[in-house]
Amino acid sequence: MTEIDAKTDALVPEWLHLPDIAEMLDVEVTRVRQLVKEGQLIAVRRGENRALAVPAAFIDGDKIVKGLTGTLTLLRDDGFSDREMLEWLFTPDETLPGTPAQALSENRGTEVKRRAQALAV
Repeated sequence: MTEIDAKTDALVPEWLHLPDIAEMLDVEVTRVRQLVKEGQLIAVRRGENRALAVPAAFIDGDKIVKGLTGTLTLLRDDGFSDREMLEWLFTPDETLPGTPAQALSENRGTEVKRRAQALAV
C-alpha cells in the first residue's frame, strides 16, 4: 500500500474503498486486504482520511478484472512500483486504443500483457 500523488490520482477516474470491494466480491474485508497483500490488487492511501482505495476499473461485477493479476505480476517483475503501475495502466495509449486498464476490462488482456512484457526489454 502506497501513498499516491495528485497526478496519478487524477488519472484514475473512480476509486472504491475496501469495504465496497468486499461487498461486491461477497467476501470479508480481510480477504480484500489479503488480495492487496498478495499483489492481486493495488490499494493506495488517498483522501482526507487516508483510507485505502482501489481503482474501480479493477473490479468487474463480482470478480477481479480478468488478466489484471497477471499484468500486475509482469509489471512488478519489471521493477514497477505501485504508483508506476497505476500510471501505466491508466495513461491513454492511442495504439491500444484507450488505457491498458480499459483494454483489460474489455477482455483485451493478451495485448496488454504483451506490452507489459515488452517493457522489460
